[in-house]
Amino acid sequence: MSTVSEERSEIIRALTSFERRIDDMHVEFQKYHHGEDNRTPDWHKLEEDLLNFSRRTFYEVVISKNLDRLLFKFQNRKKLWLSWM
Repeated sequence: MSTVSEERSEIIRALTSFERRIDDMHVEFQKYHHGEDNRTPDWHKLEEDLLNFSRRTFYEVVISKNLDRLLFKFQNRKKLWLSWM
């Protein structure tokens, strides 16, 4: 049986992981854009994971705002990535 604090910690770890994955994907796209890597990074999987995670209901305002911030960050980076392709 998980407690509320364990669930909250799990959600915060997931948000941190998504932020790291967005930043890592950005570095991969920079390498692709500058010709250091010839393969296009797979941003579709990250987008799918982020959307599936965002479908959950979060009752804590701080967590909800962090998720909104990450979704905004992803969308802005995605626009940039697509312009690089």
